[in-house]
Amino acid sequence: MRRTLLSFLLAACSLTGVAHAAPAAPNYIIEDNDFLGPGGSDIQSIIPLLNRPGVSLLGLTVVMGDDWENAESAHARRFLEIAHQTQIPVADGATLPLVNTVAATKLREKQYGTIPWKGAWGGLGSIDNTPDTQPALGTLPDGAPHLAADATPAAMFLIREVHAHPHQVTIVTTGPLTNVALAIRMDSTFAATAKQLIFMGGLVDQNMNSVTGNADFASDFNMITDPEAAHIVLTAPWAAITCVGNVSNDIMMTHPLMDRINSRHTPVTEYMQKFYAPLPMWDELTSAIAVDPSLIRKSVTAYMDFNTAPGMDYGHAHIWPESTAPKGMNLQKVKIVTSVDTRSFIDGFVSQAQNAMGTH
Repeated sequence: MRRTLLSFLLAACSLTGVAHAAPAAPNYIIEDNDFLGPGGSDIQSIIPLLNRPGVSLLGLTVVMGDDWENAESAHARRFLEIAHQTQIPVADGATLPLVNTVAATKLREKQYGTIPWKGAWGGLGSIDNTPDTQPALGTLPDGAPHLAADATPAAMFLIREVHAHPHQVTIVTTGPLTNVALAIRMDSTFAATAKQLIFMGGLVDQNMNSVTGNADFASDFNMITDPEAAHIVLTAPWAAITCVGNVSNDIMMTHPLMDRINSRHTPVTEYMQKFYAPLPMWDELTSAIAVDPSLIRKSVTAYMDFNTAPGMDYGHAHIWPESTAPKGMNLQKVKIVTSVDTRSFIDGFVSQAQNAMGTH
C-alpha cells in the first residue's frame, strides 16, 4: 500500500512538473539600421542575431544615415548572402529624414560649427557637393547582391511583424529612428504592441569628450540626423526602452580582436578581415544586449527626449529624473546602460562571428 501510494505521489509530482514547465518565450527581433558597408559596426551588428538558439531574426529594415539607403540595403543583402542567411528579409525604408535636409545641415554647420561625421551627407568630409536626394547606386566593393529586397516598405514591415507577434518583438535600432517614427505615425498601436525598444544613441554630457577625445565619437549622429523621429519614438508608449549610448564608445574593434575572430576561417570572418574598420563596436554591442541583457552590469533610469528646436543643440539628448521631468509631454522612462560585461560580450561576439553561417 505504501509503495502504491508513493508511486502515485511521484507520478502526480512528475505530471505537475510537466504541466507547469512553461516553454521559453520566443525572442523575436527586427533590426533597423543604416547599414554602412562593407564591413564595420553597422554590418557586424547582424552577427549577434544570427544562428542563436531561441532567437528569431524576423528581418532587417534599412534607413538612410551612415550611407544612402540604397547602398546600405545592398551591403546588408550581400552580407546575408556571404553568411548563407538569405532566408532573412531585408525591407528598404526611409531615404531622407522626416524634416532635416542637406540645405539645413549646411546652414547649421556655418552657424554652429562642423558636424564631424555626416554619413551619406559627406562622411568625415565636406557636405558641399552632397545631392539633395539619394543618387543612383554605384559599384560596390563587396559585389552586388542577388538577394532582392522585400516588397514591403520598412515601416509597414515593422507594423506587420509586430502585430503578427504581439508583445513579443524587440525592435533594435542602431541608426536614425526615421523608419520607427513612420511606423508609429502610421499605426498608433505599434509601440504598445511591441515587446520593447533597444536603441543605439542618446549620448549625454559629451562636450568635454569632443575636445579631449575623438570629436566624432562624441557626436550623436543617429539622433542629430533625424531629431524629429527621435522625439516621436521616445514619446511613444513602449513597454520598455533601453538606451545604449555613451557606453557604446568603450569597446573597440582592434586588429588583435579581428585576428582572433579570423583564427577560424569562414567566408564571414574573411569578409570581416578584408573590410576591417578600427571603430567602437557601437551597433554590435546594442544587438548583443538585445539577445543577452545579462551583459548589462549597471544602468540608470531617467526620462529622455531629443531637442527638435533649431540651434546648436538640435538633436541633442536631454535627460531628467522623475522629480524634474516635463509633465504632460508623454516622456517615457529609459534604461540607460552605463556599464557592460566587456569580456562576455567580446567572447560571445567572437563565437557568433565564427559560427554565423550555421542554420538560422
